[in-house]
Amino acid sequence: MPNTRRKTTRTRKPGGAATEKSPRTSGRQLFLPPGEQLAYIRKGAVDIIREEELLAKLERSHASGRPLTVKVGFDPSAPDLHLGHTVIIRKMKHFQDMGHRVIFLIGDFTGMIGDPTGQSKTRPPLTRNQVRQNADTYRKQVFKILHPKKTVIEFNSRWLGKLGADGFIKLASHYTVARILERDDFSRRYRSGQPIGVHEFLYPLAQGYDSVQLEADVEMGGTDQTFNLLVGRELMREYGQSPQVVLTMPLLEGLDGVEKMSKSLGNYIGINEPPREIYGKVMSLSDDLMWRYWELCTDLSMPEIETLKLRVAEGDLHPKQAKADLGRRIVTDFHDAAAAAHAAEEFERVFARHSEPDAVREVHMKTSADAIWLP
Repeated sequence: MPNTRRKTTRTRKPGGAATEKSPRTSGRQLFLPPGEQLAYIRKGAVDIIREEELLAKLERSHASGRPLTVKVGFDPSAPDLHLGHTVIIRKMKHFQDMGHRVIFLIGDFTGMIGDPTGQSKTRPPLTRNQVRQNADTYRKQVFKILHPKKTVIEFNSRWLGKLGADGFIKLASHYTVARILERDDFSRRYRSGQPIGVHEFLYPLAQGYDSVQLEADVEMGGTDQTFNLLVGRELMREYGQSPQVVLTMPLLEGLDGVEKMSKSLGNYIGINEPPREIYGKVMSLSDDLMWRYWELCTDLSMPEIETLKLRVAEGDLHPKQAKADLGRRIVTDFHDAAAAAHAAEEFERVFARHSEPDAVREVHMKTSADAIWLP
């Protein structure tokens, strides 16, 4: 049974290699009053299950000087991240800023099962090579937000790969099919007669076992991950551990303000896009949607954002200027301040003063006797 006490010594957990516990942090932010930490953590969050448990954990952390272990899992199912993905990554940074220990868990093992969340049919599993390539790309991108030296990178194949058939049978014995079928995705597919692979039932169990292995104090995910996160809470109780607090973040609306941000819908802002593209897309947001991005895509506190809203409402700050400030912040996060300033200046030159942009694409047409309709 995994050790439930926090130590500074090396320990060995079932199914995994020896790992080293977090040492006492020297960061000043950890010593912020627990109430102030909780207020910042609440920013943008949809649910905290349970908030009183999180406050108690923060109080113990504050008293002992030992950081909380905060876990977020990512299945490397796609190589490129967009702004919607960064909502949860930014919340990880908030925990880092307050001195807590953040684990970026790459689901290289669970990625080969395929997350059934939101799926109307069985998702094709990824190959080991696809998982490895996508995971490498993820690491390069997330450090545009997270502190590299403060981030623990883990791969769940380290323990799930060693679990074996008997280990998975024991793991499965801690949960029932009836409970699994309570999940909306599975119940809809079951009622409509859509096939459900037995391996798909293993996904939430494997994700929950990750929390057992890492002895997570907090696990975060999107609202679509609530079921999986709660399975982790229950499994930790089954293994004699203090259950993790579940914190869910919203799914960011895309540029259209209706559907969630998605590359397939074309309403996304890619974090690897050129500065002018990112800035221009931010400037295309509606005035109302802009505040959603201020809340979920920046590090400003809610009181600071409310002050901006008040200035706009009173006419002290034009909505366009508030949006321009947002665009510069976002570009700076993923490029740098100089690139943000240049993107803002070019946008103003092209769209306000109607001058030519820095770069104009040239198209060479073959000569033809036929007339060419240029539009």
